[in-house]
Amino acid sequence: MTTPAPTPRPARTAGLPRLVGVALGVFVLTFSLVPLYRIACEKVFGVRLERGASQGAAQLAATGKRTVRVEFDGGVNSKLPWAFHPEKLTMDVVPGELNEALYFARNDSDHALVGSAVPSVAPARASGYFNKTECFCFTAQTLQAGEQRDMPVRFIVDPDLPEDVRTITLSYTFYKNDALTTQLAPATAGGSSHAAP
Repeated sequence: MTTPAPTPRPARTAGLPRLVGVALGVFVLTFSLVPLYRIACEKVFGVRLERGASQGAAQLAATGKRTVRVEFDGGVNSKLPWAFHPEKLTMDVVPGELNEALYFARNDSDHALVGSAVPSVAPARASGYFNKTECFCFTAQTLQAGEQRDMPVRFIVDPDLPEDVRTITLSYTFYKNDALTTQLAPATAGGSSHAAP
């Protein structure tokens, strides 16, 4: 007597390994999208996304435009009783586009004073790629006693800025212009003038 051949099992479990494989593949793909996006931004578009980058920076990166962060700083020499500081501390700019930043200045003394601003750009090798088209530093600035004013600077970051330079710091220091301040002093009846302190 021959034994009957075993009957084949239903193919219900045959697709289970395939289903697990697909689920695992989707899981791995989901977690690899963020690193792949970062790599694409850095290598293809030239934009580096830092951890916690703002949504605006991510949107600029998605457009394929390179951005450079410009940091602003300002101060005064101790001989000049002015308040002076940037209105914004940072700005993300696209090289080749015109930008404007504002600085705030106020004369805290009881008489008119003339100040001259000396700019500096860091890192030093970026200074040749940072072009100011309009700046309060081009001429001496006179503020009357208690006067306050917004002082604009318009600039373009050259598109040829080296790729590894991602941050530029623009800094100004205001100094008292003694010669021009002296000329502001009112003349006395005898024709002599008093130098402003």
